[in-house]
Amino acid sequence: MRIGSTEVNLPALGLSLAIGAVGGTVAMWLHLPLGMLLGSLLAVGSAAAFGLRLFGTAVAVPAQLRFFFVPVIGVAVGGAFTPEILRDMAGWWPSVLALCLFLPLAQGIGYLIYTRIGRVSRVTAFFGAVPGGLIESVALGEQAGADPQMLTLLQFLRLILCIVLVPIAFTWASGHAVGSASGVEMTGAAVPLGARDVAVLVLAGVGGWALGRLLHLPAAVMTGPILLSALAHLVGLTQTVPPAWAVTLTQLVVGTSLGARFAGLPRRTLALALRVAALNTVALLALAMGFALVLSPAVGEPVAAVFLAFAPGGVAEMGLIALSLQMSVVYVTAHHILRIVLSVLIAQLLSGRIAR
Repeated sequence: MRIGSTEVNLPALGLSLAIGAVGGTVAMWLHLPLGMLLGSLLAVGSAAAFGLRLFGTAVAVPAQLRFFFVPVIGVAVGGAFTPEILRDMAGWWPSVLALCLFLPLAQGIGYLIYTRIGRVSRVTAFFGAVPGGLIESVALGEQAGADPQMLTLLQFLRLILCIVLVPIAFTWASGHAVGSASGVEMTGAAVPLGARDVAVLVLAGVGGWALGRLLHLPAAVMTGPILLSALAHLVGLTQTVPPAWAVTLTQLVVGTSLGARFAGLPRRTLALALRVAALNTVALLALAMGFALVLSPAVGEPVAAVFLAFAPGGVAEMGLIALSLQMSVVYVTAHHILRIVLSVLIAQLLSGRIAR
C-alpha cells in the first residue's frame, strides 16, 4: 500500500497507531495537557528510540500520513474567523513588528547555544537555530553543507519540546488540563452538524490544501484550509467546526507520526541534541514571555495569547492549544504563519554567506 509517494508497511503502521492510542488514552486518563497528542508522541517516541519490535515489526509511520489529518485543525481554526476578528487585526501591528525583532534574537540565541555548548558546526548551528520552517530549514542547511542528521534533530526537537512544554506551562498556570480531550469545548462545537455543514467543511479542508499547494503558501496543508474555512464561515455557509472525535483522531495521528521519527537514531547523537535543544527551547520560551509581557497592553490581547503566538512550536500544534483554550485563535495562528515565512526568508537571504 502507498500513501503519497511512500510505501506503507501496514503492520508497522497499525502497531504504531495502537501504541499511540494506548499512550494517548493513559495521558487523557491522567488529565495531561493535550493528552492524546502528547501521550501518543511520548509512547511511540520511546518505543522508536529503544527499537521496540513486536512480532518482528518495528515502529514506523509515513510522514505523509499526518498531512491527511492536519487540515482538520486548519478548518477548525478557520471557524474562529468573525467580522469582529477582522476589525481587530488592525491593532496587531505592534506584535507583527516585534516579531521581526524576536526572530533574529531567537536565532542568535540558538546559534550561540549550539556552537558554544553543543560544539555543533557553525553551518549546522545556524540552520538548526532557525525558529520556524522545519522542512525548509533542513533543505537549505543540507545545500549549505550542514550535518543533515544533527540539523534535523535540532529542528525536530525544538518542535517537540515546545509541543510538550507549552501545554504543561498552561496547565500549571491555569490549574486545569489543556486540550479538547480534557473537556474544553471549541468555538462552534455546540452547533449541530448537518449534511451541508459536513460537505462545506470537507470541501474547505481538501480544497484548501490543494489551493495552498497551488499558491505555494507556507505550511500549505494548514494555511489553505484556514483560508477556505474562514471564507465559508464569514459568508455564512456554515457555523460549525469539525467534531471533537475528529480533532482527537488528528492528535493521535500527529503525535504518533512525530514520535516515530526517533527510530534508528544513535543514542549519543540523540542525547547531545536533546540537551542543547532543551536549553534553546527554554531560552526561547523565556524570550517569548518577555515579549508577551511588553506587548500585551499594546495589542489588547492577554499575555497568554501573545506568549502562545511567539512560542516557536508548530502551527498545527499551537493552533490546537489556542483552539482548546478558546484564546485568540486567529491572532495566534496568523503570527505563527508569519513566523515561518520570515524565518525561512531570513535563512534564505543569509544561506549563501553562511555556506561560504
